[in-house]
Amino acid sequence: MPDVALYYDPLFLGHDTLGHPESIDRVASCLRLLEDSGVAARLARPQCRDASVAELSLVHAPSHIDFIRRVSEQGQPVWVLDDTIANAGTYAAAVRAAGAVCGATDTVTSGEYGAAFCLTRPPGHHAVTDRPMGFCFFNSVAVAARHALVNLGLERVAIVDIDIHHGNGTQDAFYQDPGVLYVSTHQYPYYPGTGHWRETGDGPGAGTTLNLPLPAGCGDAEYARCFDAVIEPKLRGYAPQLILVSAGYDAHHRDPIDGAQMRLSCAGYASLIGRVKAMADELCDGRVVVALEGGYDLTALSWGVRNSIETLLGEAITTDPVGPAPDSRSPDIEPLLTALRELHGLS
Repeated sequence: MPDVALYYDPLFLGHDTLGHPESIDRVASCLRLLEDSGVAARLARPQCRDASVAELSLVHAPSHIDFIRRVSEQGQPVWVLDDTIANAGTYAAAVRAAGAVCGATDTVTSGEYGAAFCLTRPPGHHAVTDRPMGFCFFNSVAVAARHALVNLGLERVAIVDIDIHHGNGTQDAFYQDPGVLYVSTHQYPYYPGTGHWRETGDGPGAGTTLNLPLPAGCGDAEYARCFDAVIEPKLRGYAPQLILVSAGYDAHHRDPIDGAQMRLSCAGYASLIGRVKAMADELCDGRVVVALEGGYDLTALSWGVRNSIETLLGEAITTDPVGPAPDSRSPDIEPLLTALRELHGLS
C-alpha cells in the first residue's frame, strides 16, 4: 500500500464561485497534473468523508454552521462577504473538505498512512468561530487539530501555516490553548492585518503562537532561514505528536492576488514541505497532514502541489515550467528572527 494518501473528492467542484479567483479550476488543474504525470498512481486514494456537526462544533458556533447550510439551501449564488461567494454546493463542499482533513488526521495518526495531502477547497484558515472570512467557510485544519486532541487522544498538535496570508481564524481558535502550536509565515502588513510577531498566545496558551510577519519580497532563501533560525527550534521544543500544514501556494512569485509580493518558487515550496516532513520524522513518527489553502496561479499552484507530493513520497522533484523568481534584492529579516528567538526563548 502506498505510504502517502491523496484526499480529493468531486464535491469540491460543487462550490462554484462564478469566475472568482478561488475557483473550481484550482483543484481540477492540480488533479489533472497529478494524474497525467503518473504521480497520482503512486498515492493511496482513500474516500473522503463529511465532517460531522459535532466535529465542526469543536471550532465553529452552531449558528455559523446553520448559516452556511441555510445559505446553500437557497440554491443560488450569494455574496456572504464582499470577497466571498457561496452557492448551492458550498455547504457540501466545505463539510467534505473539513471531513477530508479530519479523515486524513485519523489515518495518519493511526499509522495507516505515513503522510497525507488534502487537495481540498474551499480553503479554511480565515474562517473564525462565528462567521466566514476571506474565501473560507469552515476552518478545516483547525477542526482537524481539535479533533486530534478531543477524539484521538493527542496532547500536542502543531500547525505550520505557509500561506501568504496570516491564518487569523486558526490563531483565534487556539490562542489560549496549549494543545496546539500555531506557526505562521506571512507577508506583513497584508490581509487580514493580524499576525504581529508579538502575538504569542494568551493565558494557558502563552508561547504557543509563533508569527513570522515577513516583509514583501521574501523568497526561498528567506523562508529557509525562518525554518533554520526559529521554526525548527520551536517545533523541537514543543515536540508535537502530529503536524498539520496549511499549505497556501499564494506566496509563489507568480501569484496574481492583489498585493501578493512574495517570491517563493515551486521548488522552494517543496523544500518547506520537506523540512516539515523531516521535523515530523524526527518528532512524531512522520505524522504529517498537508491541506491546501490559497494559491491562484494555476500553473504555479499545480506544480507546487505536485512537487510537494513528490517530496512527501521521498522522490526527487520534477523541474517545474515556471522556474525561480527573477533576481531581486532580498529583504533583511535577521532583526525579526533575532527578536523572535529572544521572545520565544530560542536564543
